[in-house]
Amino acid sequence: MKLHVLLKILQSEVSHRCSLLCLGPLAFHHQAVGEKIRLSHGGRLAEKTEATFKNGLVFSSRPVKVQERIRLRVQRDSFIWDGALRVGFTTVPPSARSLPLPCMAIPNLTDKPGHWAVPLNESVCEAGSELEFWVSDGGSIYVAVNNRQCKELTGVDLSQPLWAMIDIYGQTSSILLLGSEKRKLFYTRRSCPPPESLSSLAGSVPDVSDFTGDDCISCLDTEIPADTTCVVCKVKEARITLPCGHRCLCKHCNSRVCQEFGTCPLCRHKIRAPSAEELV
Repeated sequence: MKLHVLLKILQSEVSHRCSLLCLGPLAFHHQAVGEKIRLSHGGRLAEKTEATFKNGLVFSSRPVKVQERIRLRVQRDSFIWDGALRVGFTTVPPSARSLPLPCMAIPNLTDKPGHWAVPLNESVCEAGSELEFWVSDGGSIYVAVNNRQCKELTGVDLSQPLWAMIDIYGQTSSILLLGSEKRKLFYTRRSCPPPESLSSLAGSVPDVSDFTGDDCISCLDTEIPADTTCVVCKVKEARITLPCGHRCLCKHCNSRVCQEFGTCPLCRHKIRAPSAEELV
């Protein structure tokens, strides 16, 4: 497969699946982001760039399924402001939104068709708090904290695709997307880490230390032609063939990716640190 074709696959919003139990990659949408929000950690960490209670909207990178539980952790908070995180869903695709985004989900978006959001109590949005929210088969929004769930809102339109909508509002300063899961009677389906865009890899290597053993590894069945340029620096020749079979890194970037990332930048297959012979 040609490199430019692979670029289109990695940078598109079309999800892939690692296995039958994989829900597909999930991150925050890289284009539809509030004015005071910066994304990092592969698009899973959203944090305010200054002390403010507003301009913190983010959306999921793909449509989410009914009963798919979106899992979040509050990383930082600030008690300068009142109020906290707002969560919900929308039928409006993030890619169709014009910038700048509205400064708040409630009421700026909820007053418009196709938007549903609920405010969360400050007591469940302190730093370190983990929560999940989802829409039920009946079109109700549920929120669960510490295994205690509560119905928050009804009337969500299930006839169209839904994107998760999160407002990092009030005292909430940053959140980490832990992934999502859809529970069945005998098994649980989970999301996987999204494949990094090649452009983002050129700037920095994301921190994947928060991925757990339960996370799937995204597996793009692709072949990279030999004698092409390194997909990270895009300058030097790619001479390193990784265990997954992708020849996509120069010697310099191979060392960096192994030490700071630990997985192939194209398929996330685990890789080891380079040997002394490889660095010669």
